[in-house]
Amino acid sequence: MAYKPPHIDERAIMIKGPHPSTLEDSEFLAQCVFETGRVSGPGGQHRNRVDTAVWIQHVPTEIETHATERRSQSQNRHVAVFRLRLKLACKVRTVTSRDGHKPSELWKQRRQGEKLPVNPENPDYPALLAEAMDVVTARRYDVAGAAGILGITMSQLTRLIRHERHAFALVNAGRESTGLAQLRK
Repeated sequence: MAYKPPHIDERAIMIKGPHPSTLEDSEFLAQCVFETGRVSGPGGQHRNRVDTAVWIQHVPTEIETHATERRSQSQNRHVAVFRLRLKLACKVRTVTSRDGHKPSELWKQRRQGEKLPVNPENPDYPALLAEAMDVVTARRYDVAGAAGILGITMSQLTRLIRHERHAFALVNAGRESTGLAQLRK
């Protein structure tokens, strides 16, 4: 069997080291810049007079997001951090082995046999999605092969990716560009 290098998606932001979505909160937040402010809209006088809106940027990748829908700055901060982790899971890739990837400890802990039950609102979801996307991309969007490496079924891996519409669209675009059939919704 000949060595095949991992596929590199030129649309993704490539980084070395651990994926930002997998970092502990303190380490992750040290790489981010926060800004607060006001926005108009529903929420009454409190929302219009208090800096409850939160904007956050991951400095190394320059990816940013915001949260403005809550009446509390701390709630908006929590939502913005989760959204940023999700966005990073979709757009940032770390180089991993195409055939020799070893699942992370988090992946092993969450996996139950060939299933990976995780709610898309769970704090672990962005880290699991990032690992899945790294392996799927390295395998040139071969979801079945990636599922085998990660120790789950193809339907479980597809379900994990499908929960985040941007990730699902990226995988389908990658599959189309390599001549594979798109995954069904």
